[in-house]
Amino acid sequence: MQSLFEWDFAGLPDSDAPEIVERNALEFAPGMSDYSFMKKLVSDILKKRTDLDNIITKAAPDWPLDKISFIDRNILRIGLYELLFADRKEVPSKVAINEAIELAKSYGGETSGKFVNGVLGAVYKEMGEPGKDEISQKEKKKKFNRPYEEMPIQKLGGAVVYAKDGEDIYFALVHDVFGHWTLSKGGLNPDDDEKVGTVREIKEELGLDITIIKELSRNEYIATHPEDGKIRKQVTYFLAESKYKPLTLGTSGGLDQAEWFKIQDILTLNFYNDILPIITTAVKILLGQE
Repeated sequence: MQSLFEWDFAGLPDSDAPEIVERNALEFAPGMSDYSFMKKLVSDILKKRTDLDNIITKAAPDWPLDKISFIDRNILRIGLYELLFADRKEVPSKVAINEAIELAKSYGGETSGKFVNGVLGAVYKEMGEPGKDEISQKEKKKKFNRPYEEMPIQKLGGAVVYAKDGEDIYFALVHDVFGHWTLSKGGLNPDDDEKVGTVREIKEELGLDITIIKELSRNEYIATHPEDGKIRKQVTYFLAESKYKPLTLGTSGGLDQAEWFKIQDILTLNFYNDILPIITTAVKILLGQE
């Protein structure tokens, strides 16, 4: 922006731009050794200047180009170039707009931020708002580093599902892709009754119709979602009875096996530390020890 401002303000030829960029980089960014990106960006903007200026004129008809301040004019050129001609994988549309607005607020006049936002926003809408749901790296980083009290909460329902076959008691367990045996569970809707939602989720994951006997535990753990960042998962586990019948593993993801185990065999399995106490409590209840 500084180099384009200098070039524009002094009315210099396009051929002087690379030297201006290098001089400004040496003076104001002495630790940077590679100026190729900055040089290419300025060069590409100047090559597209006629197109960019025409778009500015159409998007801001009440503001002739020569009446727009040097700062605002060149911020618009940068923002429009990144919005229209840059690789969106490198510079998402929303990032290009937000960075241009921040430049205008920092270096322009009192109304520069609103003016730049208005022009770029109008062009963005004309383009059909590409990447509307994308978030900037800054916003994404914030999601992945937010404090505990700001993490969104996701409620789940799970169960220690058992069945009787003659004198034997079996537990229905699922095996995840990380090598652990664990309890079947699923996400609850905001308006779900916990028991009703859990019955539905177990049916979907194991193919079993269950009857809730009693609540066993309420657990919370922090998980990282690829888009939503860190979230708090709160799981209510129940003891539930089912008929002893073949299990049908659902397609919810993250699981690769479902199997019945006799009650005397389950404590030798590889469980997560927070799951083992829940299963132990269920065993004691079924054996009449609690």
